[in-house]
Parts: sequence; structure tokens; C-alpha cells
Amino acid sequence: MKLYSFFNSSASYRVRIALALKGIDYQSTGVNIRIGQQNTLEYRQLNPLGLVPALVTDEGASLGQSLAIIDWLDRHYPQVPLLPADETERMRVLEIAYAISCDIHPINNLRVLRYLSDELHISEEAKKRWYEHWIQQGLSAVERLLHSNQSGEFCVGTSVTLADCCLIPQWANALRMGCDLSGYPRCQAVYDACTRLPAFIAAAPENQQDKIPA
Repeated sequence: MKLYSFFNSSASYRVRIALALKGIDYQSTGVNIRIGQQNTLEYRQLNPLGLVPALVTDEGASLGQSLAIIDWLDRHYPQVPLLPADETERMRVLEIAYAISCDIHPINNLRVLRYLSDELHISEEAKKRWYEHWIQQGLSAVERLLHSNQSGEFCVGTSVTLADCCLIPQWANALRMGCDLSGYPRCQAVYDACTRLPAFIAAAPENQQDKIPA
């Protein structure tokens, strides 16, 4: 199995967490999205969307989109399930995961931020305000969801789920971008608990072979 990813892509980070939690051996290949390697013909043949991550399975099939990859992994490697069997808990996990991966992440990823700068000529200060606005909007909602779920160490229930796989990379990116995260204590508690676990440590951007020095 081969994973094409970029070290601090939050979508790639989600998949690395899932692979590590399930103890799946895989080969990692870095795709430097900062210099456009995702747009090469070779990579576009693998993933027509030109995004990371992409997973090539043991059977040679390729799959893009982090949530689709994790869904495939969860069905083919059911050990350490990332979606609870309980219907209510499953619903809550998906609600949080989709809030992050569909509402927060897409409008704050690298290609959007570059479009703001390169095509719309937005200043760095205005771009930072854009990023922080959508982080505030999104994480405020996630914080309320965690409160209503009575979250503890993890987003939902007493074990790691897909929701945690999505929250930790988004939180890490917000930290990297210098956002004020003091208003989200439940999110902070989940981040602190998860990032102490071996699977999250192994998947962290700073521990990837393709890490680019700051």
C-alpha cells in the first residue's frame, strides 16, 4: 500500500492517523504541493483532482479524498473502528468530522489561500483575517458540539474516532497559522489527549520524511 501525502496537509494527516491507529504498514511518498508536484501529469493520472492525499491499495486501485480513503480503510481493516457501531454516536462523529472537513478546511487550504493572494491580490493581513474568521466560525461550532456531546478525552465516547482524526490536523494547522484558540477549551482538551497517543505522534507533520524545514 502506498500513500501519497504532504507532511503538513491536514487531509493527509487525517489519513496517516487512521493508518497508524490501525497498525497498517504502508509506503509513504511525499508530494510537495508548495511547488506544484500535485499538478504533474503523472500525479494527475493517479488522482485527477490534483490534491493530496491519494492511496494506492494492495490491489493497485487508487483513491483520493481523505474521508473516502478512511472509509475504505475502516471497511477493509475493521480493527480499531473509527466509526462507532452505536447509531447515535456514529451520527455525532460524522457531524463533527464533516463540519471540519467540509466546512472549515476547504476554504482555508493552500490552493484557496494562494488564489486569494495570486489572483485577487489580497494582502497578507487580509488573508490572515480570512483564515482566522473561518477558523473562529468553524471551531466555535465544533466546541458547541463537543459540549453537547459531553466530550471527555475524545470528541465522542471513550475512544478515538474519525472526528478526532479530523480535529487534530485542523487544530494543528490553526496553531501553525497563529490563530487565537483560547476560546475552545474542549477542543484543546481533545487535542492534548490525542497528541499524547503513539499513533498521533507517528502521524504528526514534524515526524514525516518529507518534512520541509521552516
